[in-house]
Amino acid sequence: MRVDRSDDALDTLFQPFADGVLAWPGEALFLRARDGVGLRQAPRPGLLCEQDFKPAADALERGGLDAIELESLDPQRRFPLVLVLPPRQREEARALFAQAVARCAPGGRVLACMRNDEGARSGEDDLAKLAGKVGSLSKRKCRAFWSAPLQGPADPALVRAWSALDAPRDILGGRFRSRPGVFAWDRIDPASALLAAHLPADLAGRAADLGAGYGYLAAELLARCPRIASLDLYEAQARAVALARHNLDGARVPVESFWHDVTAGLPRRYDVIVSNPPFHAQGREERPDIGRRFIEVAAQSLERGGRFWMVANRHLPYEHALGEHFSEVRTVAQDGGFKVVEARGARGRA
Repeated sequence: MRVDRSDDALDTLFQPFADGVLAWPGEALFLRARDGVGLRQAPRPGLLCEQDFKPAADALERGGLDAIELESLDPQRRFPLVLVLPPRQREEARALFAQAVARCAPGGRVLACMRNDEGARSGEDDLAKLAGKVGSLSKRKCRAFWSAPLQGPADPALVRAWSALDAPRDILGGRFRSRPGVFAWDRIDPASALLAAHLPADLAGRAADLGAGYGYLAAELLARCPRIASLDLYEAQARAVALARHNLDGARVPVESFWHDVTAGLPRRYDVIVSNPPFHAQGREERPDIGRRFIEVAAQSLERGGRFWMVANRHLPYEHALGEHFSEVRTVAQDGGFKVVEARGARGRA
């Protein structure tokens, strides 16, 4: 399958194979895999991809590659090569390095890549602490780094300790359960708190939360709006879905949680939709197009007379999209760099 999209970190990850520095072993595990040019420049037989971000997982599957969740993999299975595209969150990244080393077969290697401005040097140092001496190359403002053939971790105790760094844990005095790598994982996001504080008690009927995270906004919606009859949670990150499901267990209304890319549209219609849309994908670049698509999907998914409540950074240009898809739009509050908006009258509703 032809892939035209380039990804600097992904392309640099595969540079050691293109340069002949490393040889493809015939089987590999790719943690936080992404599809793109670098992955497709040569055959990658025996490649197994792990990805918990739904848009990236969907892209891999469209390209003919299976995307699994790491928890579903046999814990005893080992690979002669483990590839890693570490996340920006340090604890989550260290846990992923530890899992990569633990998954490496005797004589195998761990190979990772990070952007220079997203902690490449620190990532290389972290892998060295777990695996010993590493090699590296730099290109495209990224750094690829890899272990020597391993006969086991250089520091088994550190591997065990780091493997637990992103484990689920209680936060906010036990009110919620969360883990590193989830948006605002150890706190209440101030934008979501502002939206929650302005949700009117008369919201009623079938509701949905788009980009639900670990479930804070959904819990507040149920607490503040007694006429909500059911609630669906949509979230692109699998680990957040599991947490939201746990955090809303025992809610007073039926709650369903979906690992789902909201930008692909929703399968149901609702009376109420709330959202704190993401404005990044998997990098630092702002992506207001994601928020605009959330607005469009909300309009498409509301019943006649349905209401959409959202919060966003004040500088994000969502007004045109709101006016394009709703006949009534009002700014309810502005505080701390955020804006809360209510929209009604979804255009195109019969």
